[in-house]
Amino acid sequence: MSLQCGIVGLPNVGKSTLFNCLSNAKAQSANFPFCTIEPNVGVITVPDARLGKLAELVHPGRIVPTTVEIVDIAGLVRGASKGEGLGNQFLGNIRETDAIIHVLRCFDDENVVHVDGKVDPVRDKEVIDTELQLKDLETVENRLPRVEKLAQVGNNKDAKVEYGVLCACKETLEQGRNVRSLTFESKEEQQALRNLFLLTSKPVLYVCNVDEASATTGNAYVEAVRTAVQDEGAEILVVAAQTEADIAELETYEERQEFLQEIGLEESGVNRLIKAAYKMLSLETFITAGEMEVKAWTYRKGWKAPQCAGVIHTDFEKGFIRAEVIKYDDYIRLGSEAAVREAGLLHVEGKDYVVEDGDIMHFRFNV
Repeated sequence: MSLQCGIVGLPNVGKSTLFNCLSNAKAQSANFPFCTIEPNVGVITVPDARLGKLAELVHPGRIVPTTVEIVDIAGLVRGASKGEGLGNQFLGNIRETDAIIHVLRCFDDENVVHVDGKVDPVRDKEVIDTELQLKDLETVENRLPRVEKLAQVGNNKDAKVEYGVLCACKETLEQGRNVRSLTFESKEEQQALRNLFLLTSKPVLYVCNVDEASATTGNAYVEAVRTAVQDEGAEILVVAAQTEADIAELETYEERQEFLQEIGLEESGVNRLIKAAYKMLSLETFITAGEMEVKAWTYRKGWKAPQCAGVIHTDFEKGFIRAEVIKYDDYIRLGSEAAVREAGLLHVEGKDYVVEDGDIMHFRFNV
């Protein structure tokens, strides 16, 4: 199960710098708008110390972490919904992602121009929000007439559900609010919304890009953003993107940790961002461990054992019989699968077992 996040923001807010330190793929970053024209895609590993600790006990042939795909999308500008600044192309790239990482410039630097002449992250956020809302409104209004006809003719239940969802979305967007502020109770409504691929229905993580001096404490710009988004239920992450890029250039893990300690951080912004993205999308990790490999697998929180088996292979889900489950802490404490079995702590679970983060799984199936 792959996760794709799109990095968006106005030009020159630090998107490509953040992308570079996330993926180590050197997207062009320069002091002028539209230096990123084609979306850069980087696949990054999800940090998980549990894999290394298991490998010390299992001695596998390889360690396979799970990954996240990051898409660096060129800077949006006012009027992007109408095609300004190559807007239509960029908005199309956003539509394909699972979540949005919205980068806001929260630093002063006279050597880096601002597209609107002055640093104001709240205004910048509103510009992007407006453009995404206008594009969604265009999508909804284009689809409404056809769905309305279908809903009025015969007994097309799907069309009636979608029509209700479209009307709710239209009203919300016309009020200048994002679609993700809506709550749909039924599974049919939720699926109808997903099928629309609306930009403002996607979960968003606001990344406040600050200077190194503000990396641990934030600054007045960050506090202004917190106030502006307090009713959205969105998470804010403070990252010094240029500092993170400098850290990523260091050769060894020890050097990177020393650098982080010097500026007062316990964990890199990269790690914090990926964890925040996982939390935002209700994602968790289960693990398979054997002599061949120790491997992490991504699943959605609340999934049951057969669904998680299907992450490995669809045949595992179709022919699911049972799951053998070891809790990570039990494995580390006792030192081996054999010791866990001997202690009676290997659990045999059926189709209704809800998988928990860090579970070490072995699936039995028959096709």
